[in-house]
Amino acid sequence: MISASTIDELSQRLAAVVPPGLKDAREDLGKNFRAILQSGLGKLDLVTREEFDVQRCVLLRTREKIEQLERQLAALEASLSAQPRH
Repeated sequence: MISASTIDELSQRLAAVVPPGLKDAREDLGKNFRAILQSGLGKLDLVTREEFDVQRCVLLRTREKIEQLERQLAALEASLSAQPRH
C-alpha cells in the first residue's frame, strides 16, 4: 500500500494547484484530497514493494525448478527412446 507520507505529499500537491481565489479553502481541500486518496487507494488491491519482490523471487525459483525438471524429463525420455525394445 502507498505510505501515509506519499498520500500527504500528493494531497499537498493537489492543494497547491488550487486557484489563488480559493486560498482560504486550500487547507480544507487538502484534507479532502487526502481522504479521497486514502479511500480510493484503499479500495485497490495493491501490495507493497516488499511483498512484490518476495513473490518475484518465489516465481524465479519456481521457474528454475520447472526448467530443471524439464531437463531431467528430456534426459529420461532420451534414455528410454535409446533403449532397444524387446
